[in-house]
This record gives sequence, C-alpha cells and structure tokens, in this order.
Amino acid sequence: MTATIVGIFLVVYLGMILGGLPFLQLDRTGVALLGAIALISVDAVSLGAAAGSIHLPTIILLFSFMVVSAQMRLGGFYDWATHRFASWSYRPAGLLAALMLGVATLSAVFSNDIVCLAVTPVLIEACQRRRLDPVPYLLGLACSANIGSAATLIGNPQNMLIGQTLRLPFSGYIAEAAIPVGLGLLAAWAMIVWQVRGRWTWSAPAPVASAGAIDSGSNVSLDRWQTAKGLMVAAVLLIAFLVGPWPREHVALIGAGVLLLSRKMHSTRTLGLVDWELLVLFMALFVVNHAIQQSGVASKVIGDLAGAGLHLDQLAPLFGATFVLSNVVSNVPAVMLLLPLAHHEIAGPLLALVSSLSGNLLIAGSISNIIVVDAAARRDIRIDWRRHATIGIPVTLATLAIAAIYLIVRVRFLASGA
Repeated sequence: MTATIVGIFLVVYLGMILGGLPFLQLDRTGVALLGAIALISVDAVSLGAAAGSIHLPTIILLFSFMVVSAQMRLGGFYDWATHRFASWSYRPAGLLAALMLGVATLSAVFSNDIVCLAVTPVLIEACQRRRLDPVPYLLGLACSANIGSAATLIGNPQNMLIGQTLRLPFSGYIAEAAIPVGLGLLAAWAMIVWQVRGRWTWSAPAPVASAGAIDSGSNVSLDRWQTAKGLMVAAVLLIAFLVGPWPREHVALIGAGVLLLSRKMHSTRTLGLVDWELLVLFMALFVVNHAIQQSGVASKVIGDLAGAGLHLDQLAPLFGATFVLSNVVSNVPAVMLLLPLAHHEIAGPLLALVSSLSGNLLIAGSISNIIVVDAAARRDIRIDWRRHATIGIPVTLATLAIAAIYLIVRVRFLASGA
C-alpha cells in the first residue's frame, strides 16, 4: 500500500509541476482531485480520514474572503479605483508608484488574484487613453500584487493556510511583514523605473481585445451602496482580526453571510465569482498530503535529509526549500508540504513571506502573473517569459534578500532575549 500511496503522491505533484498531465485534459485541480479519489478508492485513506484531513477553518476563511472580493468586484470598486489612479496628473513614474501602492494595499485585504483579475483590463484601457506603454504598469501590477499579498494573513491562499494552521496572531504577523513588504515594494518600483529609463510613451496603435474575448471584471459601473457595504464588512473583519478574541474563520463566515443577504444583488452572481476550483484544489491536496504523512514516507525522507546534513526544520534550509518548491510545484502545494516542518517561532512568517515573494520569479510562479499576462495577450500586448523575467527575477532576488536580512535580524534579536 505504501508504494501505491507514493506513486499517487508523485503523480499528483508531477501534475502540480506541469500544470496538468500529458494526454489528459486536466489542470492542477483535476489532478489533485483524481489523486484524492484514487487514494480513497484503494482504501489508502478512508472517507472519514479524508474528511478529517481537510483543514476546515482554512477553507471557510478562503471562501469567505472570496465572497468579500466578489462583492467589491460586482460593486465596481476595482474599476473605480483603477480609473482614479489613472486620472491623477502624476508623472509616469509617480503614477506607477501610486498604482503599485494601491494594488499592494488592495491585495493585502482582498486577495492578489482577484485584484489582478479586476484591475488588469481597466489599467490597460487607462494606459491607452494616456498614450502610456502599458507593459511597465502591468509588470508593476503583478509584482505589487504578489508583494502586497505577503503583508497580511488574508492576502493570498497560502498565507491563510499558514495563519490558520499555526494560529499566528493577525496583528503580530503584520508587524513582522511590514518592513520586508514595504522595502520590497520600493525596490520593485525602483527596478521597473530604472529599466524603463524614461521610455514611458506608447507609440504603437491602440491594441484592441481579440474577438470573443470577455473580461467580466471590466466596465463595471460603481455601485456606491454595494461598494460601501463590502468595505464596511471588510473593515469590521479587519478590526475583529486585530483586536477580537473570536476565531477568524467564524467572523469571516458571518461577514460573507451578511454580504449574501441582499435585496438587489442575487446570490448566484456573488457565488459565481467564488473560485470553487481553488477550494477543491485545497481540499484534495489536504487528502493527498495526509496520506503521505500517515504512510511514514515523508518522515523517513526528512530524516534521511537530516542525516545528510540538510535539516529542513531549520530556518535557512526551510527558506531555500520554500523558494525552490514554490517555483516548482506552486506556492500552495509547497506550503502544504513544508508546514509540518514549521517549528521555529519565525518559521510561519518565513513561509508566508518567501512563498509569496517567490511568485514574482517567473510567469508560472503565481496565478496573478498568469492573469495579467493572459489579459494583456487578449489585447495584443505580448509579455513573454523573457520580458517578464527581466523584471521578475531581479525583483524576486531583491525582495527575498530583504526578507532574509530582516529574518536574520529578527532571529538574532529573539536569541538575545530582548
């Protein structure tokens, strides 16, 4: 049975690396779901154990904030905010700074993927009107969304998982992340401005969306009441997380329920924007990882690596493993694999920061990157892997260096007993 479990685990994580499986119409979610089904089918995991392996607080928190983000998107808030940024009479570099700061702030609260999905088409249209080259702004959007999402325990799915599993204090994590995120955002802006070297003007004909392209996030007029309702719920949730003693998933679920109670906005519209595939991916990976943990294989591999001098539960190897795995199997599966090794007081913030910041390295490193590049391609704006890498690689290395220096200082500060 152990060999069967290992085989299924390897196939699932091969699917995470490739984004699917050869000759089959499966994405990462489909591969993970079939892996979980296979494990249950061969009695490697019972139905009860499979259900028990799913970390329900994480699923509830993720679902709840998907509802909050859907409310903001349907209320036209993202479109309105993007148009406001673009209408400011700043110089191009200043406009980029305002955009990146705004996107980072939104991503810290409303999830980076949703922000990129809603903002990208509006940002392209705004750049066209001002005759600005949209590529630097699109790269700034993707980079700042990934960096900003690291600022809180609700900014992206893996941070939610880390915060819920390790029970990290919400305000305590923000205090840990504020310096590396702030300095990382500044470094990303400086690198983009330096690479542009003053060439901000868009001289090509205005690109248009290709036939049949649909961007459900664009051209949504501002509904002040629905937007205000979403902002009020989000503000109450943040305050409750910061000062309240209640479980975050309970408070968030109540907030989602309040938003679904509407006389004008049908629940099918809101729930239609929930990323159900991501929720299924989480649940399936919980089952797959539970099976490999219960088999004893994971413990043996970790022990063998420790015997060879690589102690993954120590901070430096954990930092490196998080960076590598986040770009090989994607950040959520990487975090799921490494969470059992998070024993040090700083291990939780380390996992959250490194897995989030690593997403800027390559286009495939983050769903946010893919969303931005795909939306641009539908408007004949090509951002290939080379163009992205000219910004993504130096931004990733710089932000990770900043995070590493900060974490080293924090560890030494804790060791001194101060």
